[in-house]
Amino acid sequence: MAFQDKKLINNPNDVVTEFIEGLVETYPGLQYLDGFPQVKVVLRADVSGGTYHKVAVISGGGSGHEPAHAGFVGEGMLTAAICGDVFASPPVDSILAGIRAVTGPMGCLLIVKNYTGDRLNFGLAAEQAKSEGYKVETVIVGDDCALPPPRGIAGRRGLAGTILVHKIAGAAAATGISLADVAVEARRASEMVGTMGVALSVCTLPGQVTPDRLGPGKMELGLGIHGEPGAAVADLQPVDVIVSHVLKQILSPETNYVPITRGSRVVLMVNGLGATPAMELMITSGKAVPKLQLEHGLAVDRVYTGSFMTSLDMAGFSISIMKADQAILQRLDAPTKAPYWPVGVDGNHPPAKIPVPLPPSHSTKIDEPLGRPAQLNEQGHILEVAIEAAANAVQNLRDELNDWDSKVGDGDCGSTMYRGAAAILEDMKNYPLNDAAETVNEIGASIRRVMGGTSGILCTIFCKAAYAQLKASTQSVVTSKNWAEALEASIAAVSKYGGASAGYRTLLDALIPASAILQERLNAGDDPATAFILSSEAAVAGADSTKHMQAQAGRSSYVSGEILASVPDPGAVAAASWYKAAALAVKNKYQAP
Repeated sequence: MAFQDKKLINNPNDVVTEFIEGLVETYPGLQYLDGFPQVKVVLRADVSGGTYHKVAVISGGGSGHEPAHAGFVGEGMLTAAICGDVFASPPVDSILAGIRAVTGPMGCLLIVKNYTGDRLNFGLAAEQAKSEGYKVETVIVGDDCALPPPRGIAGRRGLAGTILVHKIAGAAAATGISLADVAVEARRASEMVGTMGVALSVCTLPGQVTPDRLGPGKMELGLGIHGEPGAAVADLQPVDVIVSHVLKQILSPETNYVPITRGSRVVLMVNGLGATPAMELMITSGKAVPKLQLEHGLAVDRVYTGSFMTSLDMAGFSISIMKADQAILQRLDAPTKAPYWPVGVDGNHPPAKIPVPLPPSHSTKIDEPLGRPAQLNEQGHILEVAIEAAANAVQNLRDELNDWDSKVGDGDCGSTMYRGAAAILEDMKNYPLNDAAETVNEIGASIRRVMGGTSGILCTIFCKAAYAQLKASTQSVVTSKNWAEALEASIAAVSKYGGASAGYRTLLDALIPASAILQERLNAGDDPATAFILSSEAAVAGADSTKHMQAQAGRSSYVSGEILASVPDPGAVAAASWYKAAALAVKNKYQAP
């Protein structure tokens, strides 16, 4: 069933001229000739035919293949692009206007895709320009490898490999060499490249209905860039299989379309046809390179991946393979200001992957492996009871936290916290409890392993910041002041990366007042256990105060104030609970005989 497709356009008849207007507004190095709608020519803003003393490189054809051809106008590539209507060759007068606008004494090279309309219109324009005294050479590009060798006069279709010819010719012309020499390089490049496309859908012309030629689960091999039928319709296969088929077709010794044999150096272009995501194009490139290397014995010197010559909104890709040598690579690597030529592709590849770096503590500290000490010192005993009490307190709150979170969040806060607490209790038998900093680091590792979502990463950040602060201490024993500084650093890190602060209705509303009271009481001379207890009471009060706050972070920020007033923030309650349980455990440990 055919249906009208959705398009972000105005009048379907104006899509090409409005595209040109937007392109030129976007890129200050481009201009267009004031001859709409008949003359649609994009040209370099820095080139004037009467004074230009290099060979002008001109291409074009029907529109609908954007960014080709106008997106490749720029120093080092095309001097001008002649735009026809969608899938229609530009008229002779438009081509002539482009030639006259940019061609100087050195002449111009016309690069033409092998379609009958383009050959005829560009050919007549070339003859007319010659009669006016211009030097003109023409190179026809037919890089299609999908169909059997033609017996008639039509020949192979011009496809995305034409973009590589544009680049080589433009780079050659930029050096100032003669028209004849530029034409020789472009013609040689056109003979070195082969292309084949695969479509998952047909394209929709502006203002028209979408054809229904390809059914669900089908793909078309060798579909043309104007939607013309390809070589075959087949069941959709994994991209591995599709890539293998396309490469074999392009490199087939039977058709001998390209002079590429085992041991050759090549460049690869994976071209999106208009509706294929960058992810899928990169997957295609990632599979094509090793197949070219291992199955076909080729050295892949460059890889170009992106949408270069599309077919409106067609889903699919084409693969182009060009035989390369140092001269071709030099032209491809030459600088250009053409806006749609890919940057960052030139140069030889370093190894694709390198080892994952290990944290310094794991790569350099090999004299004492982490693990539970054979005998705990006083600090180790205190840490053990505090961690166990805190984890148990969180586990006991699971159902209550879930109930609150179901009203203000996604209902899983208690379950998420429970998993973290359970992992801590399970892993604690291997914690290096005599080393406070490393123990906090291991707590973070336990949490990260099992706790998902925002709460998991925030708790891990909390532990990492505390670890870094404790490690920075030069004292052999961690003091109460060190713990207070670690808590302050953790709060700062959670605020920095999570974006919340006091009053945002988060766990920080429990921890910030706790930190303030802890430092205040320690500075006043209170013993550490008492200061810890008093600060835990501030944490509980802070968590309870979240009932009166309007959420400004997390899912709660989408909940009405009336609902929020009925429950405290679950994360704040969880933080206050483990903090208070740890404080009581430490106090009891200090008071034990």
